[in-house]
Amino acid sequence: MSDPPVTMQVDSRHSGQRRPPSRVRRMFVAVVLIVALVAVYLALSPSPIDALPYDPPPRPAMTGVLAPNDKLRAADALAAGHLIGPEDVEPDGKGGVYTGLEDGRIVRIDASGKVEEFVNTGGRPLGLRFDAQGKLIVADGVKGLLEIAPNKEIKVLTTKANGQPLGFTDDLDVARDGTIYFSDASTKFGVGEYLYDMLEARPHGRLVSHDRATGETKILLDGLYFANGVALSPEEDFVLVNETYRYRISRYWLKGPQAGRSEIWIDNLPGFPDNLSSNGHGKYWVALFTERNDTLDRLSPRPRIKNIMAKLPKFLWPAPAPYGFVIAVDEQGKIFESLQDPGGQNLKEITSAAERDGYLYLGSLSNDRVGRYRLP
Repeated sequence: MSDPPVTMQVDSRHSGQRRPPSRVRRMFVAVVLIVALVAVYLALSPSPIDALPYDPPPRPAMTGVLAPNDKLRAADALAAGHLIGPEDVEPDGKGGVYTGLEDGRIVRIDASGKVEEFVNTGGRPLGLRFDAQGKLIVADGVKGLLEIAPNKEIKVLTTKANGQPLGFTDDLDVARDGTIYFSDASTKFGVGEYLYDMLEARPHGRLVSHDRATGETKILLDGLYFANGVALSPEEDFVLVNETYRYRISRYWLKGPQAGRSEIWIDNLPGFPDNLSSNGHGKYWVALFTERNDTLDRLSPRPRIKNIMAKLPKFLWPAPAPYGFVIAVDEQGKIFESLQDPGGQNLKEITSAAERDGYLYLGSLSNDRVGRYRLP
């Protein structure tokens, strides 16, 4: 009787160690292929920007009046959860406040937080100011400079300055004689592309005036680094304009021996200055979108890296730290007060601050509420 045949058995656990399953190999090859394609794309595709180097000054220490505090956590959150991007705020003197939203609507929020639609511009309403006749003047980032009557009739005042198209109508102030001073943030990058302007570090911004009596729109000052907030002095002898991507505010003289000249009014701010307003009594409120970013400051002098970074999807870019930040500045350009919310627990990414009747109203580019802070 012969011996039975011997059957060889292989332990699947050991065989798995010697030869990876085909599924794992396919995944590995796919990852390598994707990485290679991304590398080729970043190397060969054109960048949407042509960046210049910028060496920012060391950011100021958060000490003294800039020392972190949580004062803004005590602010009321008006219409929380019912707004998308209330970028600028304009109190109406009746306990309500107007704001423009991401979807093109301008709404009024009453003292209780109830929201009522006023108009829809069909664009992106940013800066808002009432004139002496009760008309709402709007800097719309898409539609240009608008005038909205109390009966809700919308009139386009201008879409050009010195015959050149407006690129990004941003913020404004209205003089007693009806002249409108406003910013054209960037002639190259429009709404939704402001981060490109930051990375490119070129001066595409302008300060502009519009005379409603004559219809003339003229450029007062160009070569600004993302021209943003605008505010007239109480005497209307000068107008201030924020340069967001230089952490500074410039002053343009309208009257007196320096009329037609400009100068840096305050430099090296602790955050990104957005909108700007005067309380009419020598105090200016400056909304800081967020605090300074060390990573961005290190990136700023490196144009090649910035050009490559601009090709990436924006969700891969460094995100701004959530922070609520507003400063008060006197006529000499000295910061004497700050209101903050570290971590942005209540208010974050503040883009506007307007004082009225003992309250400071606060807007945001991306938050879902308007802040109302009772001033001491």
